[in-house]
Amino acid sequence: MQTNVSFQSLGLDPLLLKAVQRLGYASPTQIQAEAIPAILKGRDVIGSARTGSGKTAAFLLPIIQRLAKHPVRRTRVLVLSPTRELAVQTENMLKELTRGTAIKGKAVYGGVGMHLQVRALREGVDLITATPGRLLDHIRRGHADFRDLQVLVLDEADRMLDMGFFPDVRQIITDLPKKRQTLLFSATIPREVEQLARQIMHEPLRVTAGQQYQPPKSIHHTVYPVQEHLKTRILIELLQRGGIKSVLVFTRTKWRANRLAQDLFEEGIRAGLIHGDRTQSQRENALEGFRTGREKVLVATDVAARGLDIQGISHVVNYDVPPSATDYIHRVGRTARVDATGDAITLVSPNEEEDLRHIGRDLGHSFLGEEVPGFNYDAPPPIRPPHRTGRHGEFRPSRSASRPSRGQSQRWRGGSGPSQGDARQSGDQDRPQRRHPYRRGQHGQRRVRAGSETRSRGRRRYYGSNH
Repeated sequence: MQTNVSFQSLGLDPLLLKAVQRLGYASPTQIQAEAIPAILKGRDVIGSARTGSGKTAAFLLPIIQRLAKHPVRRTRVLVLSPTRELAVQTENMLKELTRGTAIKGKAVYGGVGMHLQVRALREGVDLITATPGRLLDHIRRGHADFRDLQVLVLDEADRMLDMGFFPDVRQIITDLPKKRQTLLFSATIPREVEQLARQIMHEPLRVTAGQQYQPPKSIHHTVYPVQEHLKTRILIELLQRGGIKSVLVFTRTKWRANRLAQDLFEEGIRAGLIHGDRTQSQRENALEGFRTGREKVLVATDVAARGLDIQGISHVVNYDVPPSATDYIHRVGRTARVDATGDAITLVSPNEEEDLRHIGRDLGHSFLGEEVPGFNYDAPPPIRPPHRTGRHGEFRPSRSASRPSRGQSQRWRGGSGPSQGDARQSGDQDRPQRRHPYRRGQHGQRRVRAGSETRSRGRRRYYGSNH
């Protein structure tokens, strides 16, 4: 974080300073303090900073100042975003920062009708924020007019790379004016992103704020080892005990998100639901309910791991262990936004231990496996019918669905786990079971030590209550 730096010292106009104050920004983050002056000077900028560090405001503030000085009703700024949530979020932040001005923006993304988007693209609005696939569709249909484009922003470029959007991005760039300012912002800068930047940018200024591959230091990390069939029960227990203001829960698949949302509903816990099969209106309603506090729980797949910026998320729960350290960083980064504090909880089943060990090794972090006091770990797997789903994957409460009772459970203890031939639960692909990463630490806690090697003492197994 920069010291003795204020928004007043960055060269922003009084109107923008009032907007910043209205939004409650006390002082600029490091990425804002370093990027804003360079963008105001017209430099190409590569900005890399951890998630939640204020990258969106870092490019929007100087862009708005540029637009306000020369008002013209033509599209002069294009922001490419990997997801519709991020595109809408950028549009909403633009509205907040330009309140009382004539500057207009429009989000362009799939899953909704094209009529309003076509009108905005043809008639011109000051700023378009778009997902690559839908924008390329408009370009091919002859709807877009970028002859007067002055600024191109690639937001969350590494996520666009991960999602396979780079061919679309390259195609879009070929239709843009060569003379322009180009800004690239990303939490990480992989080699492919670096190569693209060299091809499309002119002597860019590299701005790096903090450690790229680390979650915010203000996040407290907790790991609860638990058998797979007890994950929902332990999550409900944590929610019912209180102390969680708002929680974003990540699952591995859309099917698991549907099932978890229904289980929470049947326990009287209101939860929003977001994944790729939900319609845009369903996703927007879920986000609005979560933002306003109507539901304190939002269940999501990794579609929400990047670009979702909701202030006040107190907890992030990894219902399923993410596949990599990068995914872990982006998931937990939904809390502790802009130097706030937050909690990240990971529920780890025995067949996810190796993934968590690799994450710890890559982050250079040791996770402590803890137990929830008073939780009964001795229930057998419940017998349950498949949940009903409607169109677009929405869940429908099933009256006959059975749930594990509080007094039943099957405790996961030390010893041997499933053999290599055992199938992973929940319909996922089989994979070999690796060595157990937990070690007993202080006060009897189970420790996952990053990069530690564990001697094999035979195959580990689940032990029932009568063992």
